[in-house]
Amino acid sequence: MALTKKQTKQLRAMANQLNPLLWIGKNDVTDAAVKQADETIDKHELIKCAVQDGSGLTAREAADQLAQRLGADVVQVIGNRFVLYRESRRDDVKKIILVRE
Repeated sequence: MALTKKQTKQLRAMANQLNPLLWIGKNDVTDAAVKQADETIDKHELIKCAVQDGSGLTAREAADQLAQRLGADVVQVIGNRFVLYRESRRDDVKKIILVRE
């Protein structure tokens, strides 16, 4: 599902106060990083990630790779950080209500 401009704006505002929950290091996007991101995004729906200096990837490349493997949407990329969104499949998680166009 592609996000609309209004939904992206809403998620960017929500992500403003988040701290990075996932760090991409020198090993880039590994299977372990994807597994951790999958569990984290299922709990939170919206996660901020950071790319460390030793990584061979830019934040945009890491965001695109991770989003593709998770089936998530890239909300924004700024500097060495990026934000991903995916609706949770769990019932015990408080869902983010996205605005409608």
